Amino acid sequence: MSLTLADLKRGEQGIIKDVSSIHIPLKLLEMGCLPGNSVELVQVAPFADPMYLNINGTHLAIRKETAIHIVIDIVNG
Repeated sequence: MSLTLADLKRGEQGIIKDVSSIHIPLKLLEMGCLPGNSVELVQVAPFADPMYLNINGTHLAIRKETAIHIVIDIVNG
């Protein structure tokens, strides 16, 4: 079973492994959501959506329905 961004807990860090899905907006790729980049879950909004992430120094908020399509490896936690 692969872990996704949606599986991260607050403060956990990971490395993006795969974003090859038609469900990933091009804008996320342009902002650094690419394989090999580090990602950390900074904060989660009420009701767990959206998620506030730090991806290689860029702060992004993405919806959980998008986060489930981004496969990661956990670095710590």
